[in-house]
Amino acid sequence: MEERIFNEDFFKKLNKINLNINLRLSNGAQGGRKSKAKGASVEFSDFREYAPGDDFRRVDWNAYGRLDKLFIKVFMEEREGVFNFFLDKSKSMDFGENNKKNKALQIIGALSYIALNNLDRVYVNVAEEANLSLLRGGTGKKGFQMILKELENVEFSGATKLSEAIKKRRINNKGVSIVVSDFFNNEGLDSIEQGLKYLAYKKQQIVLVQILSDEEENPSMEEEVTLVDSETGEKVKLNLNYKLIEAYKNALKDFNKKLENLATKYGGTLISVNTNKSLEEIILNDFGKKRVIY
Repeated sequence: MEERIFNEDFFKKLNKINLNINLRLSNGAQGGRKSKAKGASVEFSDFREYAPGDDFRRVDWNAYGRLDKLFIKVFMEEREGVFNFFLDKSKSMDFGENNKKNKALQIIGALSYIALNNLDRVYVNVAEEANLSLLRGGTGKKGFQMILKELENVEFSGATKLSEAIKKRRINNKGVSIVVSDFFNNEGLDSIEQGLKYLAYKKQQIVLVQILSDEEENPSMEEEVTLVDSETGEKVKLNLNYKLIEAYKNALKDFNKKLENLATKYGGTLISVNTNKSLEEIILNDFGKKRVIY
């Protein structure tokens, strides 16, 4: 029987990640997500000069006494963040000794926990062919457990038309959209761009999480191999040599660079993950440096 993805080891890592995040926040990094919209919440933000029509209750009379001018107190309104995860469940994601699908599911699980812990809202969308299904979830610990249960039941098969699937998600609020995939598809990067264009139009902070196995990044030398397209079943026989592997690595490097440029074009970020990396390293270093969640 296959070992559970969200096992005791996962929760140990999650607790360690959460502890590290809390330590970072307590050492001076700002916690909580503040909207740029100005409101009337309890946290003070700034002053500005009074303008006709302003609420007199927000006048700073101490400042008026010192400067003989009317100033209005402006406060920063706190708003919950909205996180949309888009998971590519194509068959190519079910690959590698350290399986890509397991790492993808653990990343979504860990990021969901951090977001829910920050009182944000989480939606997990699963892309299959050109369709999109929304997993059940919720808020707090109960909602998190529901998300993990739903994620463990995802079966990876077939192909995915990622952009067509993403465009079927109705998005009404600004937020963060995190697309988790290897981005290997038969339609090329031009197709993926349409999905990014849609997310940018919907005012999303875009994060592309590219999951690659170590076998894909560092293929081993064998005399003859048969490559099988996991999504179409097509087979190609190859005699591997150093020259062919070098050409493959260059092609992969070029592909990743184009993917990164595409993300940047729409104001997004690319995070490339090797499945040999630990979950702690991915969340605390790769995502932490980009300030995606906290």
